Amino acid sequence: MKLDTSNLVWTRPPKSFALTPDTVTITTEPGTDLWQRTYYGFRNDNAPVAQLSTREEFFSFTVKTEFSSASHRFDQCGVALYLDSENWLKGSIEYENSDFQRLGSVVTNHGYSDWATTDIPASVKSMYYRLSRRKSDFCIECSDDGLHFRQLRICHLWEGAGEIRFGIYACSPENSSFTAVFSEMAVTECKWLPHDGQQPD
Repeated sequence: MKLDTSNLVWTRPPKSFALTPDTVTITTEPGTDLWQRTYYGFRNDNAPVAQLSTREEFFSFTVKTEFSSASHRFDQCGVALYLDSENWLKGSIEYENSDFQRLGSVVTNHGYSDWATTDIPASVKSMYYRLSRRKSDFCIECSDDGLHFRQLRICHLWEGAGEIRFGIYACSPENSSFTAVFSEMAVTECKWLPHDGQQPD
């Protein structure tokens, strides 16, 4: 089912954004980020997130991101599931330098974030993401073409039962700004199929 952008609800709306029936455009503000404690010690919780709410326990959300103007360290945009400041996840590309950027994900449980990444060329300026839910477990995937997805992360959110919120985000943690365009957003049946290997204990 194609997502109606008018149903998105902002957590901290950005100063500059635009909605059409098919796209969301965000121009980031300097010093915006999502991160909690781990390693760096600081806590940042001011990135804009646009989300839908659901109690559906099994579904997938897909979105295309375009970020041709991202050119400063840590500029990022992608998929997010933001419950509150201490419980959330995100999948994105974070610009690093003119040679490479980091494709990866952050999962934050009870106020502590982690960051799992792989390096990709800095020339990549578009990426699809698919976020899937199976109760309190989640899978983040990415794709170059929107057809063939590869797994980035399987994770658990300790507060991920019941009603959740999911959607998109963009931010610029340092002194920079860029424009991110989100399109082809859809919510479908869960594409993350049940596990058919080792059975639960």
